[in-house]
Amino acid sequence: MERLTDSFASVGRLTDFVREAWQELKRVHWPTRRETYAATGVVVLVVIFFAIYLGLVDILLSYARQWLMR
Repeated sequence: MERLTDSFASVGRLTDFVREAWQELKRVHWPTRRETYAATGVVVLVVIFFAIYLGLVDILLSYARQWLMR
């Protein structure tokens, strides 16, 4: 009988959690489509920048290693 009571208590806690999470989601400021595109553009540009930067560093270090190994 005690297990059954614990199960009901768990369901009650789960229900409370879902209800509170839903209320919290209603208060979230969701970005507009324009804001989402702008943020995505910034992320893509930063990734491209760092990819180029790290590629150049890799090439330079490869040349330096080859020069040192002669």
